[in-house]
Amino acid sequence: MRAQKLFIGRKLRDIRQEAGLTQAGFAGKLGISVSYLSQLETNQRHVTAPVLLALASQFALDIASLSQDDSDRLIADLGEAFADPLFSGAQPSVQDLKLVIQSAPDVAHAFLSMHRALRRAGEQLAELDDTIARAAATEPTPYEEVRDFFHYIDNYIHELDVAAEKLASGMGESPRNRVRQMADTIEKKHRVRVVMGGQGNAVRRYDPVGRVLTLNPRTDNATNAFQIAHQIALIEHQKIIDGIISKAEFRSADAGAICRIGLANYFAGAVMLPYGAFAAAAKELRYDLELLCDRFGASLEQVCHRLSTLQRPGAKGVPFFFARVDQAGTITKRHSATRLQFARFGSACPLWNVHRAFETPDRIIRQLAETPDGARYLCLAMTVSKRSGGFRAPVQRHALALGCQIEYAGELVYADDLDIARAEAFEPIGISCRICERRDCHQRAVPPLKRKLVIEPNDRGFIPYDFL
Repeated sequence: MRAQKLFIGRKLRDIRQEAGLTQAGFAGKLGISVSYLSQLETNQRHVTAPVLLALASQFALDIASLSQDDSDRLIADLGEAFADPLFSGAQPSVQDLKLVIQSAPDVAHAFLSMHRALRRAGEQLAELDDTIARAAATEPTPYEEVRDFFHYIDNYIHELDVAAEKLASGMGESPRNRVRQMADTIEKKHRVRVVMGGQGNAVRRYDPVGRVLTLNPRTDNATNAFQIAHQIALIEHQKIIDGIISKAEFRSADAGAICRIGLANYFAGAVMLPYGAFAAAAKELRYDLELLCDRFGASLEQVCHRLSTLQRPGAKGVPFFFARVDQAGTITKRHSATRLQFARFGSACPLWNVHRAFETPDRIIRQLAETPDGARYLCLAMTVSKRSGGFRAPVQRHALALGCQIEYAGELVYADDLDIARAEAFEPIGISCRICERRDCHQRAVPPLKRKLVIEPNDRGFIPYDFL
């Protein structure tokens, strides 16, 4: 297979500027000419192996991190945005999109922000007549801002991850009494007393004056341990969290508040499943989800989510995508370290096995799937339920989706008896009907936005139209 050429002009400029070097000084350290460096920084030339080795030696660059195509998610998002009828002119090619992303990723992000604002404004214009309300609708919602923040940092926060691993290392290896260990830790370090009690559906309630953390006795141990770790993050690592939120430059205080919860949740998940120990166990157990739950005293959702965050430079695990879907098909959590990128708007592909998980509760179902770009995946799906009380109390039900590209499938126990070498074993799936161009899909809900409709009254197939 022909090696992929790497164009890292933006990365080179960032490294040079952070080091406070001129082009001449930077070129001297790399052992190349200034003109060659100028061509590299403007993506006129691709970077070569000797230059990469010099970067690794002189500036501690993680070469492995460059081998992944981290622009996949931006390409997918830009492709979906350009498919919108708002942009009815000629559509840019994938190569054009790659050129923009390589040379000016900030422009790509700004374009996505503009598209999101235009789309929300259009939706509101169709429903509202009030001018003030229309103007307010052009801003992204706080949840969208925070979702995109985690999306574009690869859902990995190094400072919090390392701090969580340090805390977990002092608690011993046994997860069986993790709630007690967490309670002892927060009491000794922060004089916060943990009690079980309270009323209603509150999972966690903290009284900063009385320094009492009240947990719901009806929730499982994994959830209660997670909530104590969440509170530790808010108390002990406020400075780190404040710094991350400040650097993110959110548009609203609400987005910052939502992100604070997300960062505390990230820390809690990393305490429950500390990076080094969890990554080693995942490899040893061949990513058997239930065995990982047993070993770490964690829930299935915690394990699946954590697997998708194992992206520490120099110690990366299998790249997974992860999503949580409700019974209406709405994706309520999503992250992908793979080429598969979830639709930003609309519903997910109905052919994806996550929708079938509700039909077979308490089972992990498998699917070999192929997306329109030719990428193939091993997809796992399962349901989880959370009770909050007695007979009349509501029950939360979600389906979890976890998957990896097929080249990593051999590392998972779930692929052992699957015929991954046979092309016919892979089911065709898409991202979302509005950007999927498969012509023969019997589950298509809406036509693709990029194609011209063909309506033939005398012919009828699976769907009542065709497209060019």
